[in-house]
Amino acid sequence: MPPRVDLTKCDGCKAQDEPLCEQVCPGNLMTLNENSQAMCRESSDCWDCMSCTKVYPVGAIETRVPYQIGYHGAKLIPMVGTNSITWTSIDINDKVERFRCKTRND
Repeated sequence: MPPRVDLTKCDGCKAQDEPLCEQVCPGNLMTLNENSQAMCRESSDCWDCMSCTKVYPVGAIETRVPYQIGYHGAKLIPMVGTNSITWTSIDINDKVERFRCKTRND
């Protein structure tokens, strides 16, 4: 499922030539629309790698959780740190769980 962009939060990385979501998308799918806000140019080609969600500085991009995992309304939100990512999982009943994953070995 393609990422969902909250257009009230997206600032287009302040009109950079290449916004962060576009820089990190391995499928070259993210771009800016006519209002200089993030969008997925071909949603059927998105493979849910969540690179755009993890890098987005203002939290405007979220990955939809497939119905097989969480049904409509469930969310998976990353918070990227220096050596880890903390994932916040919110299910359809608003139950919140957090998981911390190391991204580097020191």
